[in-house]
Amino acid sequence: MSHRDDLLTGARRCLVEKGYRRTTARDIAAASGAHLASIGYHFGSKDALMATAVVEATDEWGTRLEQAVRAAAVGRDDPGERLVALLDELLAALPGARDLSVAGVQALGEAPFDAVLREALAAGMREGRVSLAHLLLGERAADVPPDTVAALGAMVHALVTGFVVQALVEPEAMPDPAALAAAVRLLVPAA
Repeated sequence: MSHRDDLLTGARRCLVEKGYRRTTARDIAAASGAHLASIGYHFGSKDALMATAVVEATDEWGTRLEQAVRAAAVGRDDPGERLVALLDELLAALPGARDLSVAGVQALGEAPFDAVLREALAAGMREGRVSLAHLLLGERAADVPPDTVAALGAMVHALVTGFVVQALVEPEAMPDPAALAAAVRLLVPAA
């Protein structure tokens, strides 16, 4: 592993152990085994390193969720059915992703005050919205107007983010997957 990779690994460890806001450059250096000055050399600043670590960790979690949803959506061509599969997989994954969820929500709170972090998160969100829309629409995405695809992605991203926040604040109040599926069917009868 390179020093750059060591720093990213250390920053991700700090995200889980200390959270976004409480992590210092010295914490990252200690967790990575790298010299403090190497943060500036490889990333320019501690904030740029932390932004990279948050986006990398979020992308990894999103990829795992996407793979689980794709597997659950096999044989389901209806976007409503795929939404139910996505939410079912999300609810199953959230308890095991608590540390990452905490770090991600902290990063969202810091984004208005940190241009580097804000742009990194915005880029990840843009990609996430597109991926979510295409995941639900499948091959139909090519037949749907781009503004509708964008709106679908934004709506589903809001659902995912909302459930992440709810799971952190009141995990015992998360809906049962069957009840959530019934709620979706109220809105989308074909689901």
